Amino acid sequence: MTRLARDAEIARLDRLAHQLDARFKVLGFRFGWDGLLGLIPGVGDVAAAIPSALILHRAYSLGVPNSLLVRMGVNVALDTVIGSVPLLGSVFDIAYKSNLRNVAMLRRHLEQRDP
Repeated sequence: MTRLARDAEIARLDRLAHQLDARFKVLGFRFGWDGLLGLIPGVGDVAAAIPSALILHRAYSLGVPNSLLVRMGVNVALDTVIGSVPLLGSVFDIAYKSNLRNVAMLRRHLEQRDP
């Protein structure tokens, strides 16, 4: 993959992560669709995990090492499991922002690997 294509992919993933974790701002707090979907009991957190899994899949496709994929997977698992707790989970979703964390880790890795 060329650097230009890689940078375009990272930009797409960054936009997705922003939509999921920081799309809206109310009273100084940023939150996204992940936090809103988490308010729907049962299905909300599972629905929010699907685009998070897409970020993981794209990281795999970009050739990141398994150790980084595991750390990213733990972020998604924490977000999904703790996020499923009513109300407290939505507060966690707003504060933790696992998708933005994962894209930042992916970006750092790719920049170190291919400066």
